[in-house]
Amino acid sequence: MFVSAFLAATLLPLGSEAVLLALLYADYPVIPLIITATAGNVGGSLVNYWLGWRFGRAGIMRIAKVPEHRLVKAEHQFRLWGRWSLCLAWVPVIGDPLTFIAGILRISPVWFVVLVTAGKASRYIIISQLAA
Repeated sequence: MFVSAFLAATLLPLGSEAVLLALLYADYPVIPLIITATAGNVGGSLVNYWLGWRFGRAGIMRIAKVPEHRLVKAEHQFRLWGRWSLCLAWVPVIGDPLTFIAGILRISPVWFVVLVTAGKASRYIIISQLAA
């Protein structure tokens, strides 16, 4: 579960929800699964955050081949919605870029971990409840 959730939080096109559901249906305990999935997913997001922090805008454009205008737009949107948008880091398509932008903009690591964890844990809790 941890590895699946970790990789799903990177730019790899993977999801962890199917693994969570499979393990839930195999009668694995819910609370440890939610904790493990959340820890893995937040860990993957921390990698994105660190990459953004470490390489900055120019590095991310070079490494990830992101056009500057897209990065500028993403930074503008992030500043518009503020750090609270990190609660949406679990959302497909927008979540991974949010975590990179947070690193580029040097959002407080404490706020990053708190908000990303809250959003990702909520998602896993809701999925688990819907599966029950």
